Amino acid sequence: MNPISRRALMGATAAAAVAAMVGCGKKEEPAPQAAAPASAAASAAAAKPEPLKAAWVYIGPVGDAGWTYAHDQGRKAVEAEFGDKVKTTFVEKVPESADAERVLRDLASQGNKLIFTTSFGYMEPTIKVAAEFPDVKFEHATGYKLGDNVAVYDTRFYQDAYLSGIIAGAMTKTNTLGFVGSFPIPEVLRNINAFTLGAQSVNPKVKTKVVWISTWFDPPKEAEAAQSLINAGADVLLQNTDSSAVLQTAEKNGKYAFGWDADMSAVAPKAHLASNMVYWGPYYKKAVKDVMDGTWKSGRTIWGYKEDANGVIKIADAVPEEIKKKVAEVKDGYKAGTMDPFKGPIVDADGKERLPKDAMPDQAWKDKVDFYVKGVEGKIPSGK
Repeated sequence: MNPISRRALMGATAAAAVAAMVGCGKKEEPAPQAAAPASAAASAAAAKPEPLKAAWVYIGPVGDAGWTYAHDQGRKAVEAEFGDKVKTTFVEKVPESADAERVLRDLASQGNKLIFTTSFGYMEPTIKVAAEFPDVKFEHATGYKLGDNVAVYDTRFYQDAYLSGIIAGAMTKTNTLGFVGSFPIPEVLRNINAFTLGAQSVNPKVKTKVVWISTWFDPPKEAEAAQSLINAGADVLLQNTDSSAVLQTAEKNGKYAFGWDADMSAVAPKAHLASNMVYWGPYYKKAVKDVMDGTWKSGRTIWGYKEDANGVIKIADAVPEEIKKKVAEVKDGYKAGTMDPFKGPIVDADGKERLPKDAMPDQAWKDKVDFYVKGVEGKIPSGK
């Protein structure tokens, strides 16, 4: 149909409609279908709830290749799982100070209903701000203080540290291991001790030297500490810090080290013996789902190999096959619940028995670790 005849037909149709309405004595009214789109839009809006706003607070940069990077991978896993049902955000490089309180208040005021605070030093700010925003759920990593709207989550890092110790004990030539520590809190002391115990399980001559740097993320400090350990005779290093600086320093010196919290195999491949992985995604997805479902509750959750929250991956070809086999056996023991790095006897550096033979430690015991095991040299500084 050409444009002219089309317009003519439309005009005739409209005229006929008007005449019919006049003849019936009715006033012209808006077509009822005009309201339909608005009504449909309103129904659609009512049917689709607002996305859950969730936020993460990070101690370091997301590109640290370690701790913060691992947490951000977990955040991305949440986005992949829930799509447009969730809206996530994060703030990086937040100091464990009054700045943390400011950031938390800001995030809560912006409408975030679930906030993850991902470092031990955020514990007090989390508890304080949570009391001011009772309708917001807070999840604090590696802490121990709970509130009505504050939960705590953690992973069994020491399981990985013990496995790395097995590898280190087999690979050392000097029988001296090095450990770069952040703060002398139970979490870190457990890792130092587990690393040492794992090494001693295959090499009783092993001793471990520790350098403390009083920070989680400071690559120059981490590198300096690693170098001092190497200068003191350590030829295999592990760290409880957040960057890849220890591994890179080991490679520069022709020594061995491990990735921590994330896969660092590509960073310094010649030095890399394995990477100690923490997978936060499974827990983050559970926490988000619980909030969405209205089933979230305060409590403490600690996951490990049973929950696929940890892993030692990409073990170097240089590691003997019998050692790889032992690592696999210990992993199986973790999953079965029959293996614990701290199964007694546990004797501290002063010769005092801390756990009797064959005793299995409970979480309360692990929470109070404030000592070095036999074989770790030096004194524990007072600290955080």
